[in-house]
Parts: sequence; C-alpha cells; structure tokens
Amino acid sequence: MVLGGFVVAFSMVSLLVKERMYINEVVLGTAFGVIMGPHCANAFDPRSWGSISNRITLEVMRIVLATGLFAIGVELPQSYMYKHAKGLMIMVIPTMAFGWLVVAAVIRGLFPVLDYISSLAIAACLTPTDPIISAAIVGGKFAIKHVPANLRRILSAESAANDGLAYPFLSISIYLTIERSRGRSFELWFLVGWLYQVVLGVVLGAAMGVLFCHLMKYTYRRGFIDRESYVAQYLALAFLTIGVASTLGSDDLLAAFAAGSAISWDGHFNTQIENEVFSSVIDLVLNCACFIYIGAWLPFTAFNSPELGITPWRLIVLFLAILVLRRIPCLLLLYKWIPEITSWKEALFSGHFGPMGVGAVFVSTLALTRLPEPGENPETQPELLAATLQTIVSFVVLGSILIHGLSIPFFSFGKKVHSRTISLSRTWTSRNAENAPDWVLWTRRVPSTPRVELQDGLAAQSQVALEIGTHGTGKVRDGSETIQSQDPVGDNGLGAATISQDRAAASPHEPLGEASMGLEESGQYMSRRLFDGAS
Repeated sequence: MVLGGFVVAFSMVSLLVKERMYINEVVLGTAFGVIMGPHCANAFDPRSWGSISNRITLEVMRIVLATGLFAIGVELPQSYMYKHAKGLMIMVIPTMAFGWLVVAAVIRGLFPVLDYISSLAIAACLTPTDPIISAAIVGGKFAIKHVPANLRRILSAESAANDGLAYPFLSISIYLTIERSRGRSFELWFLVGWLYQVVLGVVLGAAMGVLFCHLMKYTYRRGFIDRESYVAQYLALAFLTIGVASTLGSDDLLAAFAAGSAISWDGHFNTQIENEVFSSVIDLVLNCACFIYIGAWLPFTAFNSPELGITPWRLIVLFLAILVLRRIPCLLLLYKWIPEITSWKEALFSGHFGPMGVGAVFVSTLALTRLPEPGENPETQPELLAATLQTIVSFVVLGSILIHGLSIPFFSFGKKVHSRTISLSRTWTSRNAENAPDWVLWTRRVPSTPRVELQDGLAAQSQVALEIGTHGTGKVRDGSETIQSQDPVGDNGLGAATISQDRAAASPHEPLGEASMGLEESGQYMSRRLFDGAS
C-alpha cells in the first residue's frame, strides 16, 4: 500500500518534479518513508520485525544494489571497463583507501568510546559511493546538459566498482575486532576478503556474463528468443548472478557489475534492449521501494544516545568532515593521472558527488550479522561497535541523501539567478556606463563610441562593402594607415556584406556577440572591429 501510493502520486507529477525542479525519487521516497514510518504515521516500521529485521534489510538492499550495478554495467559503452581501466584504478582504490583512513580518524576523535579498529569498521561502511543515488543524479536532465559525458560515465563506473570493493575494507576491520591473533586476521583478510570474495566474485560474474552473451547470440541467430525476453534477462540475470555468488559466499555486488559489463561487451545485448522502457520502470519501482524503506528504517531516537557517546552535534560535525575530507582532497591531488577528469573543477565535482546511501546501509547491516548482539550496557569493543554502527551510518546516509540529492536543484537555482543577474547588470551597464558602481565593473564591455564617430564608421563600412563587392579588394584609410582586404565578400540577402570564415577566424577580437560586450546598437560591433583593425 505504501509503495503503491507513493509511485502513483509521484508518477502524477514526475515531469514537473524531475524535469523542472530536478528533484528525484531518492529524496522524495526517503521523505515519504519518514512520514509513513514509526516516527510519524507509524504505518510501516522495518525495525519491528524482531530478529529477522536485519536479514530483511540486508536482502532488500542487496536486490536493489545488484539490479542497479548490473544496469550500470550494461549501460556503459562497449568495452568501457577495458578502455578506461587506468582511470578507474586510480580513481577507485587510492580514493577509497584515503577516505577510509581519514574518516576513521575523525570518528575516533569524535567518539572516544570507540578505538581506531572499530572506527575503521564504521568508516568501511561509508567508503563506497552509492550507485543508486549517483545514477539518479548523474543521469538526470540537468547533469546530461551540463556535465560532460566522459565525467558522467566515469562516475557511474566508479560508483559501481567501489561498492563491491567495500568488502575488503570491512572484512579486515571485523577480523581485527573479533579475532585474537592479528596474524590470523590478515591471513583471513587476504584469503577470504580478497581472493575468495573479490577476485572470485569478479571472475564468476564475468564468466556468467560472457557465457550468457554467447548463449543469447546463438539463440538469436536461431530465432529462439524474442525482444521481450531480452528485457526480461535484464532483471533475471542480475538475480541469477547474485544468487549464485551469495550462495558461494563471494562478492555478489562485484559479480553483478562484472556480469553486466561482460554481457554487453560487444554491444549485442544493448542493441536488443535499445529504446525499451521496461528496465527504467523496474529501476524506478525498486528505487522508490528502497528509499521508502530507508526512510522508515532511520533510527531518529538513537541519534541522541549520550550513554554511547552519540550526540547530535558530534554527528553533524562528522558528516561535515566526511563531505570535505572523504574524497575531495585525494581527487584534487590525483586528477592529473585520471584521463577522464580534465580540470580541477571536474575533480572537485567528482569529489563532491560521492553520495552514501543504499551501499552504506547494506554494508553496515552485513557487519552487524558478523558482530555479537550488544547488551543493555555494552562494554567490549565488539559490543560497542554493534551498538553504535548503524546509528552513525544512518545519520550520515540521511545527510547524504539531503545534500547530494538536493545539490542539483540548488545548482540549477543558482545558475538561473546568476544568469538573470548578469543579464540585468549588462543591460543597466550599457545604458549607464559612465555612472556604473564598482560592483558591476567586472562585466566585459567595450568603451562606447561617440555618435558622430559611429556614423562615420558606418559610412566607412558601407564604402568597404561597395568597393569589395565590385572589385574583390578594398581599402579603408584612417590617417596614414591602410587596411588591404584580400577576401571576397558576398551579400547575405539583407543588404549587408558577409566576410569569409577564414577572415573572421583570423580576427584578433573574439566575436562574443553584441549583448555580451555591453553594446546596444547593432552596427557598433562591426564598426568597432574596423576601427580596431585600422588602428
């Protein structure tokens, strides 16, 4: 009922909300979940299901993540992972490691009851970039219009890759927390965390993707499969991949992403599902369901737990520190080695858009399944970690949904205000150039030409057009200097001479347009160019 009501209501105004206000289902779904959850309407409470609550949360997040990761792998251009492996490796591994260590240090300083190892476990939950929120933001109309395609693709691929790579960061923290021997912890981390989970997950997902890619091409050539079945594979293959990987205990998220990348490696699968909207409908419904669930799942009452050292001001300081330190410094240092990021502004944008959401909830819930159940008065580090983990993670997730989900609307609003301000200031300045205040002097404009001089310039311009149109060459005299025109000029049908593109390109002045230079009259721009060239 809750999901159906939200999807119906959201669909009624989706064009207004998404295309004009740039607000996606992530923010609205979370807000709706909070309203329908135990803290408002109390119609839906995921935490009231007792001992199976964490298991249900884990599987809901797993399904939504796997479907989103498989979709990102399919929608990336042909052989994208191979062609952009260098940029991805530099962007993913150092950035994740840097953010993991720095965020852990901040958590250790703000929450004294936790040691650094427990802080590393919490930081591991906040390390991955959420692919669901990233896809909703990077794939929106505003981003498509203003963000370069290479940057959008690398952000999507990075969010998918680092979600699965959160396993090794979490596993070493958990092993160091629950194992007595550090040597045994690192042994398990290498054998289980890296080889069995990460490497096997990638190999398994890629093998399944390649296998089904060839199988579908064979059935297509034989005429055994129709177009609708290709679309059904979009969801079924994602479920099959995570089912096999999770049954084997491997990294199911990386397996789903690898399968999606492999199955579309040669572009055949993409061609068959092109222009199909069913996959988009599935993504919309799953995303709405997931964030409604997260909104109702958020533990608002636990955000003020002084007995565990958790207070609102500490959580706010932690969130602000994560926004500034988790990704931005590392990407600003490394962007010169990432071919897909061409400037520090793009590096800053990439560092900011590292949202935390479904992936953080999934990893934190997975961590709880490996920790002991905390008592009423937790004393040991494993118990303290289990008692504080989801509270800290859920607050950061809530802040990330609000900040990253509303960044595009704020950027759009600021862009519109800036555009209108510039337009008004240029108009005012062009009419009041002599009495302009200091705060509008930065606008680019050309000194105004006196009326008599302007009329002489227009007459000279007309004479140039007549002479060039008749003889192919022309001269304009200004004192003792002469300008020789070598380019033939034609008529544009409106009685005005047209200059060749080669001559226009060779001009020392940029043709930025009359309005952008603060000129008010139409002939002033051409006469200005002629006078500048003559001088």
